[in-house]
Amino acid sequence: MAVLKERVRTAFWALLAALVLHLVLIQPNHPDAVSWRALMLFPLELPAILLALLAFGQSRAGFALRIALVGLLTASAALKAADFGMFMSLNRGFNPVGDLPLIVSLYQLVVGAFGVPAAVLAVIAAVAAVLAVALLLWWACATWARLARPTPIAAMAGLAAVFAGTVAVAEIGSTLRRWSLPIEPPGAAFTARVVVERYEMVRDTLADLRRFRAAAREDTFAGLTGLFDLVDRDVLVVFVESYGRTSFDTPFYADLHLETLRSAESRLSFKGLAMASTFLTAPTRGGQSWLSHASFANGLWVNNQTSYRAVLGSGRQTIFHLAAGAGFHTAAVMPQITMAWPESQTMGFETILAAEDLGYKGEAFNWITMPDQFTFAAMDRILRPSDRPMFVQLATGSSHAPWVPVPTLLDWDALGDGTIFDPVVAASDPPSVVWRDHDRVRAQYKAAVDYALQTVFSHAERHADNAPLILVIGDHQAAGFVALDERPHVPMHVIGPRHLVDLLADENFAPGLIPRALDAPRPMSELRAHLVRSLTSTPLARSGQ
Repeated sequence: MAVLKERVRTAFWALLAALVLHLVLIQPNHPDAVSWRALMLFPLELPAILLALLAFGQSRAGFALRIALVGLLTASAALKAADFGMFMSLNRGFNPVGDLPLIVSLYQLVVGAFGVPAAVLAVIAAVAAVLAVALLLWWACATWARLARPTPIAAMAGLAAVFAGTVAVAEIGSTLRRWSLPIEPPGAAFTARVVVERYEMVRDTLADLRRFRAAAREDTFAGLTGLFDLVDRDVLVVFVESYGRTSFDTPFYADLHLETLRSAESRLSFKGLAMASTFLTAPTRGGQSWLSHASFANGLWVNNQTSYRAVLGSGRQTIFHLAAGAGFHTAAVMPQITMAWPESQTMGFETILAAEDLGYKGEAFNWITMPDQFTFAAMDRILRPSDRPMFVQLATGSSHAPWVPVPTLLDWDALGDGTIFDPVVAASDPPSVVWRDHDRVRAQYKAAVDYALQTVFSHAERHADNAPLILVIGDHQAAGFVALDERPHVPMHVIGPRHLVDLLADENFAPGLIPRALDAPRPMSELRAHLVRSLTSTPLARSGQ
C-alpha cells in the first residue's frame, strides 16, 4: 500500500510539473491568441524536453541541461510577455535589438499616469513574475529528472531529443514560412517559433541597419543654397499626437471629428486662408512618436529604435538643418520633454523649448505636462515675433494616453501661467479609474483628439492676418483597441496663404480639411523631399531626394 501511495504521489507531482511546462510552452504572445481553447494546444517541444530530462536524470549533464532549459524557457516567457505588450500598444512584436530603451519610456509613462509608487510596484511585480516562472520551471525540470537514472540507451535518446529540438529551432519555422505554410499545425503549439522569429528579426534588423547607415550618408540636398526661397513667412510643423485615419473612417470618432474639421474649414476660409489635406503612412502605430518625427525630418523610413539611433549618428542633415541654412530660425517646442534630450543636438534646432522652458505653473494632466493651448500660447510668447522667419516643430501632448483629464478651449488672453486649468485636473477621475473600462478610454481619446484639433485650428484662425505656413500632421494611430483601426495612415493638413498651399498640394491632396481616401498614402519619409522640391525654385533642389 505504501508503495502504491508513493507511486500515486510521484505521478501526481510529475503530472503537475508537466502541466507547468505545458503552460509555459503554450503561453500566447499575441492578444488574438488568448482564449480557453489555447489550453488545449499541444506543445511540440514538450515530449523532447521530458525525454531529455528523463534520460540525463540527476547527473552533471542533467544539471547543466536543467540550467539551460530553465534559462531558455524563462527567456521565452519574458519574450512572449514583451511581444504581448508590444502588440497591445504598438501592434508589432518586440525587437531585442532596438526596443530595450522603451522600457524606460514605459516606466516614465506609468509614473506620469499612476504615480511613482505604482510604477515601482509594477517593476517589482515584473521582476517577481520572472523569478517565479524561473523557480517553477526549475522545480518542474527537477521533478522529472528525479524519475529515472541515466543509462547509455537513455542518454542516447536524450541526446537525440536535444538534437531534434535544436534542429526544430533552427529550421522548422523558417521552412514553414518559405513554403507559405502555417507556423503551427492545427491544435499544436510551437514555442520555438518565437526563438526562430527573434533570430530572424535580429539578423534582418542588423542587415537593415547597415543599409540604413549607407543610405543616410547619401543626401543630394546637403550643401545646396537657395532652398525654401519661395517661402516668405514662418513655417510651423505641428505633430498632433495620436491623430489617425480612424478620425475619418470609424463612425464613433468621425461623427465628432469631421464636424470639428468642417467647422474649422469654414472659419479659416472666412479668414482668407487656403487649406489642402491628404493621408500619409506613418512608420509606427500606438506610440513612439519620435519615429514619425525622425522620418519626416530626415527623409528616411525610421520605423524602429535601432534605425532611430542610427539616423541620429549618421550625420544626415534634417529638414531643420536645411531650413537653418536657408536663413530660418529653427526651433522645437516639445512640452513632453522633461529630462535631458541629448539627441536634439543632432536634429538641427537652434532653439529647444522643453517643458520647463514654457512657463507652465498649473497642475500636470497626469503624464501630460500641460494643455496644448498653453503650449501654443507659450510658443507665441517666447518665439514670435522674430528678427528672422521661423521654422518650428511643435508636438502636441493633450491627445496622448492616458487621455485624462481633457481640457476645454479657453480665452487665449486669459491663460496666464496655466493655473487656470487646475480646476479641470481636480474635477477629473484619475487614469486608474478611467482605464477600467475600454469604452470610457475610447470616449476620452475621442474628446482629447477633438480638443487638440480645436486648439490647432483656433491658433491658425488667431494668426490669420499674418498667417504662417502650417503643416498639421498626425504622428500615428492610437493603439488598436482604442483606434479600432489597424492601418498606419494619418492625416496631413496644409493651412496658409493660397500661393504656398498650392505649391504643396499635388495630386494626393484634396482641397479643405477632409482628405480623400487613398489606398497607399505617401510615406511620411517622402515629405522632406516634397517640401524642399515644392518650396524651392532651383531645378537642382527639385531633382533631389
